[in-house]
Amino acid sequence: MAGIVSPGTSLLGDATSASVNKIIEVQKKVDYMKLPCPIPYEELHREALMSLKPEVFEGMRFDFTKGLNQKFSLSHSVFMGPMELPSQSAETIKIPTAHYEFGANFVDPKLMLIGRVLTDGRLNARVKCDLTDDLSLKANAQLTHEPHMSHAMFNFDYKGTDYRAQIQLGNGALFGASYIQSVTPNMSLGGEVFWAGQHRKSGLGYAARYETDKMVATGQVASTGMVLLSYVQKISEKVSLATDLMYNYLSRDVTASVGYDYILRQARLRGKIDSNGTATAFLEERLNMGLNFVLSAELDHQKKDYKFGFGLTVG
Repeated sequence: MAGIVSPGTSLLGDATSASVNKIIEVQKKVDYMKLPCPIPYEELHREALMSLKPEVFEGMRFDFTKGLNQKFSLSHSVFMGPMELPSQSAETIKIPTAHYEFGANFVDPKLMLIGRVLTDGRLNARVKCDLTDDLSLKANAQLTHEPHMSHAMFNFDYKGTDYRAQIQLGNGALFGASYIQSVTPNMSLGGEVFWAGQHRKSGLGYAARYETDKMVATGQVASTGMVLLSYVQKISEKVSLATDLMYNYLSRDVTASVGYDYILRQARLRGKIDSNGTATAFLEERLNMGLNFVLSAELDHQKKDYKFGFGLTVG
């Protein structure tokens, strides 16, 4: 036995130390007065959306941004490709289109102003202003010559120590409010309510989110009939897998999808495939400092609709 156990080594001592460490971990209490602040309610599924909802497009896109100083920059965008028209038939109707977009951006630590003007007459504006350290204002507006298509939305976000609250006001007598609260260091629970006076519709929603360093699981249900579940597994710092399930218990529609997000040394590849037979891929590759090449593809085998796009981003 002396040859098996080296001098100064105690098996009983090691076992006792391990037991003590386990007891300490079990008895370690959570300070519920110092829980982390959760993410905003509207961003509950943001990790899953990065993989499952890439910004796919069809045709050619060119974006150029020129910084005039540290806070102000101008942008130019050109898009050429087909535009889909609403149709009652199974086949998609597309017409060729092209437009140019001019933008101006002002970015400051406490104020962000973004404006866009398109050749078809649309004007888009976004504002984010930190009124205090905990209260911020976000506004989005679109003006167009088409009747009943102009809209505006104002969001007031309040960030507490372990909770977030938001109030939304929009044209058409639209009102909404949401609240999310951390209940443990890893879990947060929240709810929302909205009222659309123009359409005389109202709704309630509830959500739960569980997050660790390796995974994020989210569940959301609303009185409108929507049930959305998502799960993201972080394989490494550069690779993550995502899946979601969307179910409408009023129309009995179900859609499931799986996706991936792979960050390479000079590129980022995202894609998904869903239960409707639609496969999507989106590639962003950095050719040089300030020059990115973009490839986009979406294959809808059920509708026989195939979209391919490429673009360049400069600046």
